[in-house]
Amino acid sequence: MHELSIVTSIVESVTESLAAQPGLNPGARVLEVRLRVGALASVVVESLEFCWGIAAEGTPVEGARLVVKVLPVVVYCADCALDAELEGVQSFRCPRCGRPSHDLRQGRELEIEAIEIDDGVDQAETKKEKEIA
Repeated sequence: MHELSIVTSIVESVTESLAAQPGLNPGARVLEVRLRVGALASVVVESLEFCWGIAAEGTPVEGARLVVKVLPVVVYCADCALDAELEGVQSFRCPRCGRPSHDLRQGRELEIEAIEIDDGVDQAETKKEKEIA
């Protein structure tokens, strides 16, 4: 189950990101971590979610919610000059013309999209969102 090593790396990245934020309260807690996972990333979302609590235990990420957005496979068809979302991953053919396409535009991602934190400083502004580029 490589998902445990994946979420462990995500927890480490989020923790490092928190530590690198200037002016952030040292007691800041992570409320939510949003991931973008492509359909071809060879990741079982249920396993990620299962391992999340284990990997986050004892870190600033403990108790945070993991939100996983699964991205479909998108290929570019040169004949049709369009990006096309595939119905499945069994056939990499343009759904419009049926020609094979090897130009993958989306589907292999495994990235942190955003981290939502509570810095605990001001009740009126308890949530700050940090976009990860």
